[in-house]
Amino acid sequence: MNITNIIANELNIKEYQVEKTINLIDEGNTIPFIARYRKEVTGNLSDEVLRNLDERLTYLRNLEKRKEEVKTSIENQGKWTEEIGADLEKALTLAEVEDIYRPYKQKKKTRAIIAKQKGLEPLSQNILEQKDSQSVNEIAKTFITEEVKSIEDAISGAKDIIAEIVSDDPYFRKKIKSLYYREGIIDSTATKPEEKSPYEMYYEFNEKISTIPSHRILAINRGEKEEFLKVKISKNEQKIIELICNKMITSQGERANIIKEAIEDSWQRLIEPSIDREIRSDLTEKADKQAISVFGKNAKQLLLGAPLKGLTVLGFDPAYRTGCKLAVIDETGKVLDTGVVYPTEPQNDIEGAKKELTRLIVKDNINMIAIGNGTASRESEIFVSDTIKELKGKTGMEVYYTIVSEAGASVYSASKLASEEYPDLNVSLRGAISIARRLQDPLAEFVKIDPKAIGIGQYQHDVDQKQLSESLSGVVEDAVNEVGVDLNTATSSLLSYVSGINSGIAKNIVKYRDENGKFTERKQLLKVPKLGKSAFEQCAGFVRISDGKNPLEITAVHPESYEIAEKLLKSINHNKEDILDKEKLKDIKTKLSSLNVSKTAKELEVGEMTLRDIISELSKPGRDPREDMPKPILRNDVLKFEDLKENMVLTGTVRNITDFGAFVDIGVKHDGLVHISEMSDKFVRKPTDIVSIGDIVKVKVIGIDFEKQKVKLTMKNL
Repeated sequence: MNITNIIANELNIKEYQVEKTINLIDEGNTIPFIARYRKEVTGNLSDEVLRNLDERLTYLRNLEKRKEEVKTSIENQGKWTEEIGADLEKALTLAEVEDIYRPYKQKKKTRAIIAKQKGLEPLSQNILEQKDSQSVNEIAKTFITEEVKSIEDAISGAKDIIAEIVSDDPYFRKKIKSLYYREGIIDSTATKPEEKSPYEMYYEFNEKISTIPSHRILAINRGEKEEFLKVKISKNEQKIIELICNKMITSQGERANIIKEAIEDSWQRLIEPSIDREIRSDLTEKADKQAISVFGKNAKQLLLGAPLKGLTVLGFDPAYRTGCKLAVIDETGKVLDTGVVYPTEPQNDIEGAKKELTRLIVKDNINMIAIGNGTASRESEIFVSDTIKELKGKTGMEVYYTIVSEAGASVYSASKLASEEYPDLNVSLRGAISIARRLQDPLAEFVKIDPKAIGIGQYQHDVDQKQLSESLSGVVEDAVNEVGVDLNTATSSLLSYVSGINSGIAKNIVKYRDENGKFTERKQLLKVPKLGKSAFEQCAGFVRISDGKNPLEITAVHPESYEIAEKLLKSINHNKEDILDKEKLKDIKTKLSSLNVSKTAKELEVGEMTLRDIISELSKPGRDPREDMPKPILRNDVLKFEDLKENMVLTGTVRNITDFGAFVDIGVKHDGLVHISEMSDKFVRKPTDIVSIGDIVKVKVIGIDFEKQKVKLTMKNL
């Protein structure tokens, strides 16, 4: 099996790109490092393509390993043939390998094994050969023993052996699966038709296996698990039985009849249940993969949300009985004040809550209120809106609010990390701090939370949890390294996602910083315990040092390219200190933009892609790539559900994306849905082609369900 060729074809890239990337991975380089600093080697493969390549490489290597194990096992049984070898060589999935191995696998005590132990295998072979002139009954007589009491018992045992031979045949299994995928239909029916549930659309539902989308597979699976649905696969059984009969039966008469009976038994008892399970498992695996992919894209967009810097923010964590928790943080994230107010049920102390909120706004000069979107969010939003409106009328102060996803805030609040950060604060107040900080710096705050608890995507609790964790860990790593990390302010949880740094080294960095003061240059990292030269190479370009000894260290220029960066600056009559001077930086930008990159790259003996990256960094030193992302919508008035009317055009924020559409926060309690069919006049293959999490979009109301509090939206013709 040529792994390089397979991956190149699957990912539509060149074989040399795959080969070089595999070498880099095998040398211990991380995906973010390869994507950013080895573009010449890989031919500029993106981090997404590199992750897919790495995943396929792992799968195909495991496949090769399994093939070797199967080969060894069959050889040890003395049953290895060139034909088996050829079949194994062609197999491209673990399922195909297991089908080839199936006849040679140690089984539990099956009916066929019991029949073989009774000595009936020769009889089954005689029937399969379909040649003997003697009747089957006459031959079966010779197999009667104490264990085989009659002719009928002998023939029944032989049929059990034939049924298992048919069931284990990899050719039949492959053909049958192919037929399932072409013609099979998923059928679901209600277990309790009279009972209402979220799965009502699946109470009488069928769709071809070849066309059913992943979100419906996961919904049906969940409905089945919760015992609302009964699910089966409909297929052309007669066609399958005929397919096997045509291959196995070469005669007419009693032997042909016995074989046909064995085939029918094999289908009903062994093949159908087994392949039904395999097909359902395959469909779930593909749906998991798609859901994980959607979740990963959503998570990255959320993590790369635009930070609102330089603001004093009040985090407002809504609740009913226990009161709404408040936390004020300054522009650096430091906690200034905390408190609890009770404007919601059952206390309804609106006046007392207004007094306290107004006091904090005036005392701490609050610019922005971040309201969590969980329980009692709607009532809290109305309360906050009324309070800041009254305050503006009295004082002229402009205060805005925005709704922030509070998914995972409670997970963080009760975590060991939160108790280390705020040992003297109540668990419930930590949630309000997290909500406020998410607005100031989404990335730094969200990395403290298990990505699965972020609550975006679809069916994240139903998919393969190990795969989801691995995928999301990669997504967080890519996001952190894309932005870069301030070495002197980053928490250990943020540092642990930097290329080449694990959680142990991250803690050592923070400890070293606490004991020795701020880092003044990147190479000081080499003094951190357990951070060797290899880890330094991987992480150095992704950490930033402001006010350090070397101005290049506020950029993503890697230490291995410092000399080139300095030569480049010298060639335009500047030095590295000049990138910190606003006036000189303008001249640097102008001169760099007019360079002949191809010619300069040859002169400096550096790759063009690397040079372009260095030019980009020197032109915008210290730039945060998130600055280009859409900022949150800031509100100072509330929109009630009752205010909505059809054809109303609104501006909203994309909060979640699924396979079937996008959910948009338009300022009412529940997000409205823009179905995939309402995203564009042109055909949309997937919603992520049109929108991203955090996008600010114009939408028109096309349907309102007041009873269910649901809103249908469109993005067409706006």
